[in-house]
Amino acid sequence: MATGPTGGTHTDRGQTAAAPPPDPRRWKILAVIGLTQLMVVLDATIVNIALPSAQADLGFSDSRRQWVVTSYAMAFGTLLLLGGRVADLCGRRRAFLIGQIGFAAASALGGAAATFEILVTARALQGVCAALLAPAALALLTTTFAGPERGRAFGVFGALAASGGAVGLLLGGLLTEHLSWRSTLYVNVLFAAVAVTGGALLLRRQRPTAPPRLDLPGTALASSGLFCVVYGLAGAGVHGWTSPDSWGFLTAGAVLIAAFVWWQSRARHPLLPLRIVLDRVRGTALVAVFITGLGMFGVFLFLAYYLQHTRGYSPARTGLAFMPMSGCIVISAVGSGTGLFRRLDARARVTGGMLLAAVGMAWMTGLSPDRPYVVDIVPGQVATGLGMGLITAAAMNLGTAGIDPRDAGVGSATVNAMRQIGGSVGTALMSTLAAGSAAAHLAGRRPTPDVVARAVLGSYHTVFTAAAGIFVAGAVLTFLMLPGGLSVERAHGAHRGRRPSGAARD
Repeated sequence: MATGPTGGTHTDRGQTAAAPPPDPRRWKILAVIGLTQLMVVLDATIVNIALPSAQADLGFSDSRRQWVVTSYAMAFGTLLLLGGRVADLCGRRRAFLIGQIGFAAASALGGAAATFEILVTARALQGVCAALLAPAALALLTTTFAGPERGRAFGVFGALAASGGAVGLLLGGLLTEHLSWRSTLYVNVLFAAVAVTGGALLLRRQRPTAPPRLDLPGTALASSGLFCVVYGLAGAGVHGWTSPDSWGFLTAGAVLIAAFVWWQSRARHPLLPLRIVLDRVRGTALVAVFITGLGMFGVFLFLAYYLQHTRGYSPARTGLAFMPMSGCIVISAVGSGTGLFRRLDARARVTGGMLLAAVGMAWMTGLSPDRPYVVDIVPGQVATGLGMGLITAAAMNLGTAGIDPRDAGVGSATVNAMRQIGGSVGTALMSTLAAGSAAAHLAGRRPTPDVVARAVLGSYHTVFTAAAGIFVAGAVLTFLMLPGGLSVERAHGAHRGRRPSGAARD
């Protein structure tokens, strides 16, 4: 939060209050929250590499396979706002612990699944629990750290958020190859056991920030609208853009989301108070988080396909092949508040990160089946990883700075929701583009193995081209929307101009 002339802190309502002393256990709390964030994020990708083994074991078709991934992402993304508001109303410590225990139970159910239906149900339940857990964790981080330490804490948190997908691919590959696909779900029980123990010991009991009132109409509108958008995009890859299964759901989603916005401006106890998203800086940060999810999840998914199907890598080797990107994300995110990066304002960090990611995506449009890995893949991963780390650390900090404590849960949920919705939309959109590209290449040709291989490789190039264009558009938007001279470490309430010389830092 921003430091006022009296040494207090500003909130969205312009109030000034004495800054509370820092929690002496705050870095241990960060470790528990970081483990939770890693578990939630890596679960979006850890099952990807295990899917062929799970499919062979349970005997489900290729057309149903996507629902093992999509059921988690859709439940997670569509219920995040509700989860954030529940955390505000019922207490973040309680929401954190309940979410952890539920996530572990759902993971155990998925690991023991004997049928496709049970596996998909378990994945959806994981998403429901993650929607309660993730905003509670980010809200606890937001209310635990302040001042310069906040930037460092968000650097660590951002590194885990951005690199968790790559870590999930590595861990999923190792577990699948050396144990079984079921272990990619059982491992969450171990993560949750550590996090629950740490949370119970370290987190202080908190009173709810408001009386327990939930916006049920808003919840229904937001959840159903987001579901229709993601389902419509996913259906376009199977039925085509002209099918009612595609445009019908997309149209319904747009109408429901518009109705949700209208209702939030009139509801007495809105699910998402519009004051959270209408702020210029916070709104831009949310756009940046959405764009990062849009491009990032597609990269992980299709680069994994490329490495396994085109290059013939094993699951474990595929996971290891993502390490340059994962390492660069960590370096960039953790270092974003120190050294040279600290001299860069928010606009330079976010816009520069978008451009770096675009360069990495553009490099991957030239992937081949046989060039050396170091030459063909690593440069694109390095540029993309550095860019994603910069964007994520800065945008997640800006997206939660200065939020009124009563809205910390739903504000944090909004940041997580934008990332998960971006990932869900990105996965569906990129899958549709890839399917269309491959079909266009095969049209009128005999589907020999060589022709099919070229069509598949061309579909990957199409995906990476689209991702590069998305990041370029993101760079333009964030450059125009973010004010110049805004320090990432500063609070929302002080962003209207450059800091005058001699002004106090947070």
